[in-house]
Amino acid sequence: MIFDLWKQIKRKEFSPIYVLYGTESFLVNETKQLFIQNVLGEDESDFNLSTYDLDEIPIEVALEDAETIPFLGDKRLIFLNNPGFLTAEKTKDKVEHQLGRLEQYMKEPSPYSIVVMVAPYEKLDERKKLTKELKRTAVVAEAKKLGEHELKNWIVQRAKANGTIIDNEAVERMLALAGTNLFLLTSEVDKLSLYCNETKQIDAETVEKLVSRSLEQNIFTLVDKVVHRKVDEALRIYYDLLRQNEEPLKILAIIAGQFRLIYQVKELARRGYGQQQMGGYLKVHPFRVKLAAGQAMQFSDEELTRIMKMLADADYQAKTGGMNKELLIEMFLFHLHSGS
Repeated sequence: MIFDLWKQIKRKEFSPIYVLYGTESFLVNETKQLFIQNVLGEDESDFNLSTYDLDEIPIEVALEDAETIPFLGDKRLIFLNNPGFLTAEKTKDKVEHQLGRLEQYMKEPSPYSIVVMVAPYEKLDERKKLTKELKRTAVVAEAKKLGEHELKNWIVQRAKANGTIIDNEAVERMLALAGTNLFLLTSEVDKLSLYCNETKQIDAETVEKLVSRSLEQNIFTLVDKVVHRKVDEALRIYYDLLRQNEEPLKILAIIAGQFRLIYQVKELARRGYGQQQMGGYLKVHPFRVKLAAGQAMQFSDEELTRIMKMLADADYQAKTGGMNKELLIEMFLFHLHSGS
């Protein structure tokens, strides 16, 4: 687990070779920063930190650097980004790598360098001999999307690091409003901690008042208002989005995406899928699946089919110029509320 690796880095328990893979860019960036802060002394980055893009530079060139004695320091830190030879995914492959050179280095790594291979891929290719050897000899950590429980714990720990306490209701509200993007969540927790510097307590009311809503989250709330037959509040959110110069076609597309997700979640639930399975199958975060499942309970299959047809018709009319785009969405919301 990535957090176990963080503990090792902070304890300065280093291995000569690491493989950091996964698609959660926030965790990748945080890990890289932890390496820099804990491996290199103050002002050493200029001399003993190197970064190579393996889409552009052969690995043998980078390994020559790893075998160079550090200047004015104890260790060199080498980041090898985009090692496409470790995945089955299609990559740029602009250069040919002498992978035998890497295999040789793995057997006898430099005692004064730490090499971190940063693979921004969902999976490593377990069939490859090189991958198997790396998993045997190197420290391999996955920077994967956090589950709901991990996200909640992340928010709590981030607040704690800022010297504040956030209650459970506030954590739930933050995820509902800000979504699951760790970059955004970190920014929002830091902002709330600063605001609550005196009380040291973050509650749901403060979250509601201060947390920024993304366009997607605003539209999720809009749909939620319609689900609960509060069309006046849904329209108020819609008019606010227009005042913020959001494009009506984009708003319509995201509304359609949310109802498509509701429809898919309802169908997959009928087939016996769990939330984690749905998230993997639909390639969305399980927390979004959880919220969509709650909304799906408010609609029958017939209603959802009718709504999807209404959205398709609205999209066609908007793109063919048959009607004012702003009015189209307004009419859709009224019809959705009335059930006509």
